[in-house]
This record gives sequence, structure tokens and C-alpha cells, in this order.
Amino acid sequence: MVSVKDYTGISLLLLLSLVPVSSSAQGTWERIYLPTNQFLKSVCFVDSLYGWIAGDSGLIFHTTDGGLTWLKQDTHSTHEVQDVFFLDRNQGWGSMFNFTTLPFGTVMLRTNDGGANWISQPYPVENIFMTCILFRDSLNGWMGGQPHALVRTTDGGASWTQAAIDTSILAFFPVLSIQFYNEQYGYASGGMFDIAGVTWHTSNGGEMWYAIDPSQAPADEVHGLHLYDSVNVIGAGGDPDFGYGVGMIRTSDGGENWSYEELVIQGNAYDLDFLNDHEVWAPLGPRRKLIYSLDGAATWTEIPSTDSTAIYDVTFPDSLHGFAVGKEGAVLKFRPRVIPSVQPIPLPQTEYVLYQNKPNPANRFTSIRYMVPSAGVNKPGNHQSVTSLQLKVYNIFGKEVVSLINSPVSSGDHEIMFDAANLTEGIYLYVLQVVNAGQTKVVAGPKRMIVQKVYPKFSETK
Repeated sequence: MVSVKDYTGISLLLLLSLVPVSSSAQGTWERIYLPTNQFLKSVCFVDSLYGWIAGDSGLIFHTTDGGLTWLKQDTHSTHEVQDVFFLDRNQGWGSMFNFTTLPFGTVMLRTNDGGANWISQPYPVENIFMTCILFRDSLNGWMGGQPHALVRTTDGGASWTQAAIDTSILAFFPVLSIQFYNEQYGYASGGMFDIAGVTWHTSNGGEMWYAIDPSQAPADEVHGLHLYDSVNVIGAGGDPDFGYGVGMIRTSDGGENWSYEELVIQGNAYDLDFLNDHEVWAPLGPRRKLIYSLDGAATWTEIPSTDSTAIYDVTFPDSLHGFAVGKEGAVLKFRPRVIPSVQPIPLPQTEYVLYQNKPNPANRFTSIRYMVPSAGVNKPGNHQSVTSLQLKVYNIFGKEVVSLINSPVSSGDHEIMFDAANLTEGIYLYVLQVVNAGQTKVVAGPKRMIVQKVYPKFSETK
């Protein structure tokens, strides 16, 4: 990192503040091809390359190159895949809705090889449909569902138990999203359309959950959650009927109290995900629009979705990559905003620099670059002038084997070609030092040089 000091740094900051910001400051989305027209309901990426997309008819697609190519994975089912969650590149879980064969309910999916092989088993309770999955490690996980379920596992999903919840009138509504900030603080959200939106919070690792006070609850479901920290949380929701606004619900005291704000934007936010501390996106589903904020969800802007697609789920694995999915096989890939570049202001160099020799290992000839600051120039009136500059090579026992420079050198970048023909194979160290008033001082280095003699091989010709 380069340190900018004194008035030079102030000037640089002032210059940066005057750079105009592009009118298209937010990132953009482009549609990428996926060989399906099914409703895609869930997207999960563990990093910028490895991701999974799931949806109707038992579909799961996997990419290992950031969405350039996709491989369809076999779930051995045509049930609707509602959610898919991966802990890393190998361990993953999914939930499927079985509405076709008795007993109706959830079919659980699990893989330990990135989805190359999926194992399925029915959830032990009938007529429970799991809508969201979260694992904090390979053993401890949570699921939420409808008509109501907030369940946990401590054995990787082999068994599940219902969490303890307070007896609030809103306590046992459908659960649509679960997030944990750390081992102690967690939040969940859900609700029922036109009845009530609900949030739950726990501060003891899920041993007990508490629902929102009915007087603070909105009229419609709360979908995606974002945890700024353990006590500051925002949730997205709204009313899918036209004429009503997208809603944002917030708490700043760990879920004890919530405030609900309806934006002047029609629709319902079905998810909420932050690209960084400032930029956040939410899809509006059937409105075929997206909304974004560049100030941490304080103010919002509405834009049409790419190709007028209905988007329901969005994720950002890091600050440069994002993916979104929705109806009719829609998959969108995020392109981060381009910030106008500023030419760097030249700063006076005040230190000696010694660079690594190239090539290294060296067979015979190798180049060594070094930089002499203006303060090191030998000229009259310069109290920091040096008598001479030395570039020396030592063996690993500290014995000097060659002196490459021993003379005054002008300021700026320099390069010297060193012939290592007379050195035996091995490891050497080279340093840059100055001589001033009879005193020798190392000012850069040491750097390690490897001498390795490689001779051409000749094949016998017939």
C-alpha cells in the first residue's frame, strides 16, 4: 500500500472528490443461457466460480466457471426444488415439494460431492413444505417452512427437531428465510399474504425464538433478510398486488422493536442481497423489475429487469460477482459498475528499492533492477548525499562473491545485467548499500538469487 502524506495526500483526495460519477453508477445485469424454460427458484454460489441453480421438475444445474457453462445434475425426481444451499464446493442440501404422491410433504436432498450424486429422503413429518435452508457447518443447520416449521439439525440433516418459539399470536406462521450473524444471534422472516408479515429473533443460538409484536407487523410476508450486525437487521417484503408499495422492515435493537416503511415503488421484494456495504439489490418477481440502493438501503431506484424477466432470487458471492434467477429459465449475471479512473499523481520517491532478479533461478545472465531516490543523489549542497552506492552478492555463509556496483549513481530506476557464469549452483543473497562518511549501510534487500546451471540436451541422430 502506498502512503500519501501531508499536502500531497490532501490534494489527491480533493481531486478524487471532483471526479464526476457516471449516471449509470449501479451495476448492470446480462442474461446468460441455460437450457431450460422452467421456473428457477433458488441460486447459491459459494465463490465466484462454483454455483448451483434449482427449480421446477427436479432441476439442478451446476457451474464451475462462474456461469460460462452449466451441467445438469440428476436428482432422480421431477418434484419442484424449492431451495438449495451449499456450505462449500462439496457439501450441499436441498428441499423439494412433493405434491404428487402420498404422503405429501418435503423430500430432502443431500450431497457430499458437489451434486455429482444427490441422496434423497422424505422429511419425517407429512404436509410440511420446507422453503429455506441454512447450514452454519457440516452438522448444524436450520430449515423453515409452511404452514409452519422452524427446525434444526445437529447431525448434518439426518434428524430434525422443532425449535422452541414463544406463544405470540404470530409465532407459528410460515417461515421463508433464516439468517445467523454468529453462533448466538439469528433471525427468521415469513408470514402470510394479506394477513401478516412476521420476523423472529434469537439471542441464544436458537434455544428460544421470539416473534414480532403484532402491533408492529406488516400486512404481507417478509422475504429476504440482511444482518448488518447482531442487532441491526433489514427485511424485504411488500404487496404483490398492484397499487401497493415495496416494504422494508428494520430493527436496531436485536428484534425487540421493528419499523416498517412502504416505498413509493409498486410490488413485492422477494429477496434482498448486498453487493457491498452500500450497494444492495432486490427482485420484484412478476413486476419484471429490480430495485437497487447505493446508500445501504436508505433510498431506492427501480429499473426493468433484463429481457423483462421475472426474477425471484439473487445472490452475490463477493463484491464483483452476482447471479439472479426466475421464471422461464431466466438466469442473470451481474456486471459491477465501472468507476472512472484517475491518473495517479506522481509522488516523490524517498526510499531505495531493490527488485527481484529475473529470471530466477538464473542459468547465466539475470537482470537486477533497483531504484535510487532523489534524496540519494550525490550532488553539492545535498546533506543526504552519498559517496557511493554498492550492489553486492554474497553466498549463504555471508561471504562476498562479487561486487556489481561501487560508485555514485544518479536518482531514478536502474538495471544491471549480471553474468553468473563464474558462480557455482546454489543460493545467493544480494543487497543494495550506501557508503557515506566512511559508514556503510544496507538500504534495500537482501534478495534471494538462485543459480541453477541448465545445459541443453542433445539427442543422438541417426
